[in-house]
Amino acid sequence: MNFMSDNVAGAAPEILAALTAASQGTAPSYGADEWTRRLTARLSALFEREVAVFPVATGTAANALALAALAPPWGSIYCHAEAHIHADECGAPEMYTGGAKLVPLDGIDGKLAPDTLSAALERAPKGFVHAVQPAALSLTQATEAGTVYSPAEVAALSAIASRHGLRVHMDGARFANAVASLGCSPADVTWRAGVDVLSFGATKNGALGAEAVVFFDRDLSADFGYRRKRAAHLFSKMRFLSAQLEAYVTDGLWLHLAGHANRMARRLADGLSALPGAEPVHPVEANELFIALPEPVIAGLEAAGFGFYRWNGSVLRLVTAWNTEQAHVDALVATAAKLSAG
Repeated sequence: MNFMSDNVAGAAPEILAALTAASQGTAPSYGADEWTRRLTARLSALFEREVAVFPVATGTAANALALAALAPPWGSIYCHAEAHIHADECGAPEMYTGGAKLVPLDGIDGKLAPDTLSAALERAPKGFVHAVQPAALSLTQATEAGTVYSPAEVAALSAIASRHGLRVHMDGARFANAVASLGCSPADVTWRAGVDVLSFGATKNGALGAEAVVFFDRDLSADFGYRRKRAAHLFSKMRFLSAQLEAYVTDGLWLHLAGHANRMARRLADGLSALPGAEPVHPVEANELFIALPEPVIAGLEAAGFGFYRWNGSVLRLVTAWNTEQAHVDALVATAAKLSAG
């Protein structure tokens, strides 16, 4: 009963079946295969416009290489202070951009506010040769706090970025959870809202290990193939990444898996929030729950074998996944209720 991360979950049967099918016979290498060609067509249909698609193996690679396409070494990249690119990628964005500077901004519930971004860009030293120059904005969807930007919120932030000459990147490691929560078209919360490039995640939501960098402005991808090769993410057997991603978006599988994870998070939140002394920290809008519980309850849950992170003292982070069992959610809530009752 492990709620530490959606990364602890296995791969969805549909994706494993697609890998088995892709393993039959031979296929051209380095992305010249039918799976990779079909993937580009499928994602173009999904996003309702022609896109350029580059499969890679990890979310860190997707983010760092996407940002390298948007920001020069003397550029600055604005992001939330808790963004994965700032807090959890060991300097990969800085390395692959050749030195671009991340500029972290605070924001409630893991989200940037238009006023905060606007103020930061207004005071940026544009044209000052001694300072990095504003180049990109990176938004996380769903956020590190488990919240979700609406299409209107993305559009408002993108408009500010565009006004100041910045390109917009979206870290979509949990993009499926966000879209499932919003119930909107993927296009409405990306390119129609001003996003230039998306790191399209699948690993956290049922893939064995596959992500994609999706360019909505294909002109920005002109030299991306070289970046990917130089970063060691041009797979010789690319079909095994593309087959995972193709299965992921076929017949709405990605949203089906994410929808289940979101429902389990909501069920967990409803159950724990009703306990004495429980204090939810952020709204539960995707598949992550942050909640403060009394120490005896936390210690009891740990002793009972439930897996979760202590995020900050008495604040826990619990994450549900595509295959989280409702019985496990109910068992955690029941155990916490029993511990609360003393």
